[in-house]
Amino acid sequence: MTLQDLLDHRRAVRHFDPAQPIDENVVRRCIEQAALAPTSSNLQLWEAVHVTDPEVLQGLAHACFDQQTANTAQQMVVFVARRDKHRDHTRRVLEQAVAEIRRSSPADRQEGRIRRQTIYYTKLVPFLYTRCFGLLGLLRKGLSLLIGCFRPIMQETTEGSVRVSVHKSCALVVQTFLLAMAEAGYDTCPLEGYDSHRVARLLGLPRGAEVNMIITCGKRLPSGVWGARQRLPFEECYRKV
Repeated sequence: MTLQDLLDHRRAVRHFDPAQPIDENVVRRCIEQAALAPTSSNLQLWEAVHVTDPEVLQGLAHACFDQQTANTAQQMVVFVARRDKHRDHTRRVLEQAVAEIRRSSPADRQEGRIRRQTIYYTKLVPFLYTRCFGLLGLLRKGLSLLIGCFRPIMQETTEGSVRVSVHKSCALVVQTFLLAMAEAGYDTCPLEGYDSHRVARLLGLPRGAEVNMIITCGKRLPSGVWGARQRLPFEECYRKV
């Protein structure tokens, strides 16, 4: 299917066919494809919990307020924002970046590029992502406001802003997964209506991990699509400058 075909076909499906199981290996492949989505600073601060166990599915459905899409889902994928992994991911991403520079950059430019990457990932990224009861976020915000008086600088530097950034990156992964599932012939429904504390306990998520979205998966029944797709006029969300 073309991208337009995928976008036209993908719907938030509320009722899945219990007689049509889906292949967990195909769902896993779709998650692998979703991992190709871009993330801020390539930190990849997300993970996907692929749920196939019937007992866990039942518990998740209850945590999702027993919505029909959850009660009839063949499988679920819980996408989790992992801001708490920024130190480990920063180190590993820097190692990969340095290796790529040594492999593909001209010899006379390698040291300069490595130096810039090292400063970025060992100084700037830790300074931005480190938390301290909101105090570092206030310091970063004050610095960005001051420096912003003289030159352009990123203003979203509080701990809340960084949290939003991590969730935005995770959402890019989720959208890629939805399209991958549509291309595979499977249906999905993204849920934000759930008890996040119950979900975290059920999946054994560590402190600091935050549920971004729960995706129910299966094959649609006709009753699973609630009417024609409705959108506000495009002109209301588009302007050219």
